[in-house]
Parts: sequence; structure tokens; C-alpha cells
Amino acid sequence: MARDSWLVARGSWFVIREGRNVLKPVQNLVLAAVAAFASGAIAQPSVAQTYPSKPVRVIVPFAPGGGSDLTARPISQKLSEAFGQQFVVDNRGGAAGIIGMELTARANPDGYTLMMMSGSFAATPATAKLSFDPLQEIVPIVELGYSPHVLVVHPSIAAKTTTELIELARAKPGTLPYASTGLGGFTHLGTEWFASMAKIKMIHVPYKSTGAAMVDVLSGQCPFILGSLPGTVQHFQSGRLRALAVTSETRWPTLPELPTVNETLPGYTLVTWYGVMAPRGTPARVIQTINAEVNKILQTGDMKKFFEVQGMAPTGGTVANFNDRIRTDYARWVKVVKDAGIKIN
Repeated sequence: MARDSWLVARGSWFVIREGRNVLKPVQNLVLAAVAAFASGAIAQPSVAQTYPSKPVRVIVPFAPGGGSDLTARPISQKLSEAFGQQFVVDNRGGAAGIIGMELTARANPDGYTLMMMSGSFAATPATAKLSFDPLQEIVPIVELGYSPHVLVVHPSIAAKTTTELIELARAKPGTLPYASTGLGGFTHLGTEWFASMAKIKMIHVPYKSTGAAMVDVLSGQCPFILGSLPGTVQHFQSGRLRALAVTSETRWPTLPELPTVNETLPGYTLVTWYGVMAPRGTPARVIQTINAEVNKILQTGDMKKFFEVQGMAPTGGTVANFNDRIRTDYARWVKVVKDAGIKIN
């Protein structure tokens, strides 16, 4: 019987029989995998297969209790369960999110630093001169969800509709104070956009945080705020504040009786998104791995329920979709800053 010996050549196995090369094509497909293993193609696991191999830091650029923090915690827990590694929330509040954003931008782009951010990400570079460029140095991974804002006033304000609020402000230009969560922040720019479209002038009263602003709104000291739905819903449902309108394009599903600002000022639509981001240079395979897993998480029943309770709508989608949202927001805020004459710090 002839003796066969094996030879690897160009990724296929061949048989050398008594000095004559005799191909066995039927074995090629089966044995190609073995050849790939021998050449190292399979021996080296991909980033996606090994990631994460240690805990992942999740920077939240705001204090505990805000929308970004409330969203980051259940998502991080779900990621921990899915990957078998801890996704640890690290609150780094201050300077309207700039401190946490810069930490993210400067972090090692190895996939072990992520950031859970809100829509203020696109507003910040439109209103502040920074030592870094967040739009270039931080990349999107996946949008988690979004929520509208609500025009709310203290009961001492006579206005019961958006039209009445506008008329009140027009009657006494530059006298109605409104609260914001900081100069150049999402609430500030959103209110200035509202004022610009309504052709009214109000007094801007900036606070250091949402919590601080709400204290004065609830007391009537600063009786008007364009607040987030999660941050205001308990107060207007209890009667401590009066809700005039939501800023979503259409009426919000859980508040169908509340009109939209868009019904009074066509074209005014404002939502706060929440999303996962990372330092530029983070491996594409890691970004796709996180994107795919978060999209799965958002489809689970308990996460859908969580978003509903928080007054939010889950989004998900591709990296490209999220990037388009950010760029569109930024372009709008640049125009608002210019039209309102807001000075960039």
C-alpha cells in the first residue's frame, strides 16, 4: 500500500504519495480550518471574543440622580450581566459635564472607558471654548433613548397655556425670570430657542444643577423652567407646578392631555437624548460589540418598563444614526447661540 504524507501549501492540505502530488479536493474544505489554525488565523482570538476581560469604567459627567445617571445604572448592570465583567458607574459631575467629558476624551481608547452622556454633549461645544474638541475626540456608540422637556410654571404664574405664557412675557419684556441648569446648558439654550421663536425676552437665572434650580422653581422664587420630563413629572402631577406643554414633536404617549409647544410654535421640537460614547480610537470591534448588546438590552421587557416609568422612549439603532443626531443638534445650537447673542466663554 502506498504511503501518504501530508504537506501544507497555501492554506490547503495536499497528499504526497510516493513522490507524486495527488490532490484530494474533497478534503480541502474540512481541512482548510486546520490549516488556518496552524497559520494562526484562528489561534488568536478577536477583540470581540475577549472583550471585556476586566472591569469597564462608565463615566457619567453629572452628579447622581440626574437623567444620565438614572439611565447609566440599569444599562451598566445589564452589560455586567451580559459580559460577566463589571461596568462600574463613575460620576464625575461639574462644569456642565465638561469635567467628565474631558476625562473621557483623555482616557486610554482601549474599550475600558465608556461615557453615558445626554443631549447637552452637542450644546457644550457650541457655547464654551474648551481645551479639547468633544465632537472630534469622543465617538458615539449607541443612543439609548430620549425624553421631551416640559414648560412648567409655579402656580403663582397666571398663564395656563403656552400662548398665555408668551403673552405674559410680551406684556412685560425682560421681567419674567426663567431657571436653567447652567450657562450654555441644554435648558438654557432650549429656553432661548423658545424665546427666539416666540419673539419674547426673559431673564436668565442659571443654577449649578437641576436640583438647585428646582428648589427655587418649586418655591416660586424663579417661577418658570423648561425642565426635563423625568425631573418635573412628579411636581406637576402633584400640583406643586403647572405643566403647559411638552417639547416632543407630537403629544407624549403617557401625557396625551398635554399639548406640545409645536402646536403653538410650529417647528419647535426639543428632546434630550441619552447615549453611550467612548474616546476616539476605541477599537471598532468593541464599539460594534457594545452597540449590538445595548440594542438587545433595549428590547427586554424590564428595560422598556424602566424607560416608560422614567418618561423616556428607548431608541437604539446604529452608530451612524446616533452620530447624525449629535451633528444635527450641534448645528442647531450654534445657530441659537448666534441668534440669541450668547457669549461663548
